[in-house]
Amino acid sequence: MLGLIGASQADRVEMAMTYSDSDGLIRRRSGWMIPLGVFLVTFVLSALLLIYYLAPSAPNFLEEQVSPTSRTDLVALRVHGLKLWIPANYLQYASSRRGGAFKDVAMFALLPDLSGWSDDDAPSFSGNTADSPVVYLLIREERLNLTEADRLARIYMAHVADNKGTAGPFGLTQYAFRDDTGYRNEDLFVGQTPTGPQLLRCVRFSPRVPSPSCLRDTPIAHDVALSYRFKRAHLAEWRQIGQTIGRLVARFKEEPRENALQGEQRRR
Repeated sequence: MLGLIGASQADRVEMAMTYSDSDGLIRRRSGWMIPLGVFLVTFVLSALLLIYYLAPSAPNFLEEQVSPTSRTDLVALRVHGLKLWIPANYLQYASSRRGGAFKDVAMFALLPDLSGWSDDDAPSFSGNTADSPVVYLLIREERLNLTEADRLARIYMAHVADNKGTAGPFGLTQYAFRDDTGYRNEDLFVGQTPTGPQLLRCVRFSPRVPSPSCLRDTPIAHDVALSYRFKRAHLAEWRQIGQTIGRLVARFKEEPRENALQGEQRRR
């Protein structure tokens, strides 16, 4: 009996010791497991955020794709109240060919006469060589619709290396943007015309950019601007390109005779 009592007491002591040891172990583990858990959760979340921001984004299949047409019927469009009548074969997207009001209208054409898309010229439109003849145009809403003279004085002069510029090619004045600006790896070319300065920002040739382009922004109506870009290899034609685009946009602004427009609409 005494042995049983002793054994029971020993069992209770062993149980007490086991519980006490386990309790101590739990307490000891809890002291480092909580920080470890917080660290692991933080690490996983940080990794996910890093992947989210740095990984290449998947293509957006809902974004409209370019779908050219050889149709030449006029499409009635409006950009911030500016009325336009543009042949369908200049419009890059099928949605804009339905007509109506848009914040921007994207177009393309071929140098030198700025002809619209056609089946015969399809290979030229799809190319991206350094001397590609494609010109991309965008008519868009623009509340800060600065003239090119104001854009030069108020924006670009603060970012160039030398405000005096240098004599550039093709009768242009050339400015180099500083490397600490958002325009690094670009040159600014300014040409004088009877209607004021014409500004062209051109990406520099490099192994990474073997087919660079030049971009011009200019106002064409109240709160409406025109942007167009062409390959830098055609910079020698800057004056002719500007004049031809000016005539093209003026043509887009011309309201057709009502009967002609109705006839175009019936043929769609």
